[in-house]
Amino acid sequence: MSVLEIRDLHVTVETDAGVTPILNGVTLTIRTGETHAIMGPNGSGKSTLAYTIAGHPKYTVTSGTITLDGQDVLEMSVDERARAGLFLAMQYPVEIPGVTVTNFLRTAKTAIDGEAPAIRTWTKDVKSSMKNLRMDPKFAQRNVNEGFSGGEKKRHEILQLELLKPQIAVLDETDSGLDVDALKVVSEGVNRAKEETGLGVLLITHYTRILRYIRPDYVHVMVAGRIAEEGGPELADRLEDEGYDRYLPAGVEEPAEAPAVADA
Repeated sequence: MSVLEIRDLHVTVETDAGVTPILNGVTLTIRTGETHAIMGPNGSGKSTLAYTIAGHPKYTVTSGTITLDGQDVLEMSVDERARAGLFLAMQYPVEIPGVTVTNFLRTAKTAIDGEAPAIRTWTKDVKSSMKNLRMDPKFAQRNVNEGFSGGEKKRHEILQLELLKPQIAVLDETDSGLDVDALKVVSEGVNRAKEETGLGVLLITHYTRILRYIRPDYVHVMVAGRIAEEGGPELADRLEDEGYDRYLPAGVEEPAEAPAVADA
């Protein structure tokens, strides 16, 4: 069993207005085999938490710890975090011109495992995963995310998840921009990966619709950079009915969506 532990995490980011605190003491424990959902209004710190776990250089940890199986994650480079078993499915996957999906996936798998996968087995696994995710086989020869629709980019993120087999996956608003059919396919991919490997999942979302397909064991409400409430799946159902108003000070409206680097 792998355990990702976040303790009293404080994080800032540099903005046009100067150094801005985003996370203000987040504490969270995620074990393999568990699915945790983090919900909350825009600007509450959700994506900042995801990027900080992954090692984005624009976020500065001012205090607190992140450990994976007792190892200090904050001392690891981004690639070391991936090799240790951490995975981030990005809210806005980037294009990589000149690098095909096939080459990208095999290079990533080789870097994580320390050796290249056997061609025959690897090719079979890639084709099988792409079929399950209803991806056209031709996508394997296209450049990574170049010209992909939003749904195609998200399927490619889950394709990586299935093939790289991490211990803990952070899914940053994987449901954004997906229609109902794509949402089902992507959710099935996450559930399949969890069943096959015992994956631990930290699922960040604004809405409960993806939680109809990926049922969480725990739900955490994040507001103003802190965990404001925790509970089981029933908490998500309550949020669907009540929204986030009860967590916001009287007279304060939910902030507008921030750019990816400063959102949260």
